[in-house]
Amino acid sequence: MVDRQVSTPVPPDGYSGGRYESGGSAGGPARKPKAGKSGAGALAKTFAAGFLGALLACVLAFSLSDVFDGKGGSSTVIGGSGSSIDISEDADRAEAVAQKALPSVAAIDVYSSNGGGGGLFSRSSESLVYTGLGSGVVISEDGYIITNNHVVEGASALKVTVDGQEYEGTVVGTDPSTDLAVVKVDADGLTAIELGDSDQLVAGQWVMTIGSPFGLEQSVSTGVVSATSRTITVQDSSGAYGGESSTSVYAQMIQTDAAINPGNSGGALVDSEGRLIGINSVIESSSGNNAGVGFAIPSNYAIGIARQIIDGKEPTHASLGVSCATVTPDIADRFGWSTEQGAFVSAVMADSGAEKAGIQEGDIITAVGDTEIASSTDLVAAVRTYQVGDKVDITLVRDGKEKTVNATLGSDGVE
Repeated sequence: MVDRQVSTPVPPDGYSGGRYESGGSAGGPARKPKAGKSGAGALAKTFAAGFLGALLACVLAFSLSDVFDGKGGSSTVIGGSGSSIDISEDADRAEAVAQKALPSVAAIDVYSSNGGGGGLFSRSSESLVYTGLGSGVVISEDGYIITNNHVVEGASALKVTVDGQEYEGTVVGTDPSTDLAVVKVDADGLTAIELGDSDQLVAGQWVMTIGSPFGLEQSVSTGVVSATSRTITVQDSSGAYGGESSTSVYAQMIQTDAAINPGNSGGALVDSEGRLIGINSVIESSSGNNAGVGFAIPSNYAIGIARQIIDGKEPTHASLGVSCATVTPDIADRFGWSTEQGAFVSAVMADSGAEKAGIQEGDIITAVGDTEIASSTDLVAAVRTYQVGDKVDITLVRDGKEKTVNATLGSDGVE
């Protein structure tokens, strides 16, 4: 069964309930896992009470086996190269890795508009309000930078600092469902980060985080991979980032104890060779700051999404095509259902893989392939491990009887 974490966003530094104060850190890891199997039980209960009756759209997916190799349909070359680092002592290794990777990590200052027009450097100070900061990673010599969607969401202008040089940044595209975005600066000859292979990570492996925690640009911290393939649920119940309350599920995340703090979002998680293996995004903390449990989006997946954005495509994800809610023992007892856990299908989308497989409203999904489904979150996480077009067995309970259907996963993107 997949590991489950329950999460909520961390308000950025300076946030006071309705807006960002000057000096705020909007690019914080804008989320903190609030409760999981490992702690914060009271917070988990609070979340569960509010979440119990809510519907969760089960239409996303991570296709982590779709590893990008630096080649594609456009002329942009993603990823750089570098010499091998062969040092035995961790202290010397950290210095060598930092020297190699730091020129590829950007600081992103975020501004919101109070009116007016023009670019960042042509606007008056009265027309822009500084709302926070985050980090980014240079993935091409000609100025493409990957970051988190929550770093640039709602931005009117961006100031991007790379290796001591300031540029005006523009948002090329975003993928809110995976919290990824691509920013472009008008530059040539930047140091693109060397790409690693996040599929090969193992627990205990040495890693370094690089970013701008609390606005302290070019900061590094070392640690290890605490775990791989974590599934976490991130809830913004306060609308702290200017939008409505929302719940997002991220699968296959890398867990690390290397420090991740507000401002690190969008920064690099690199291996002992200074190669990119993750994009820092989420923390688990009761205070909103580092508590030794952070999460990064695997680089293989993140680079694949970035390539789609750079090529002008709408990022897509596998979709079963259902909306669902979590089944609990209390609900099962109330309605006389034979199963006490699973994902209750409240709606089936027309022409979806679910409809074509014969899944109906009122079915309770209990397994996807060999993965047990105990909740709607589990269903989202399980589907995210497949690619568009994959065929997968779906086990469900209908009218008290268990049956298995085979569904071909569709796409949630715009055709």
